[in-house]
Amino acid sequence: MQRKSAFSRRLPDLVTEELVAALSKKGASFEFKQLFDVVHERLRARNAASGGEEMLRLRAYEKLQNLVSRGMVKKTGKKYRGLASLAKALTPPDAAPAAAPAAAATAK
Repeated sequence: MQRKSAFSRRLPDLVTEELVAALSKKGASFEFKQLFDVVHERLRARNAASGGEEMLRLRAYEKLQNLVSRGMVKKTGKKYRGLASLAKALTPPDAAPAAAPAAAATAK
C-alpha cells in the first residue's frame, strides 16, 4: 500500500515568476546583482517583498540556480540569460505529463 507524501509540489511562487519575467526578455543578460534589483523592484511594486531584503536575495539566488540546473537559464561567467525552455518554469510540474498523452491522443 502506497502512502501519499505530506509534501506536494506547489505552483511557482512570486520570486520565480519575476525571475522568469526578467530573463524572458529577448537578448537580456544580467549579472545577479542587476537581476536581483529588477526582481526586487517588481516585487515591491506588487507589495510582495516580505521577509527582508537579504532573505529575498538568498531565495532569489537559490531559485535562479535551480533554473540553471534545470537547463532553463544559461550561465556564462557571471551573466545569466534565459533560454527558450524558461516558459516551462511557470507550469505546474504535474500539468506537463498529463498534457502529453492528451496531445498524442488528439494527433491520431
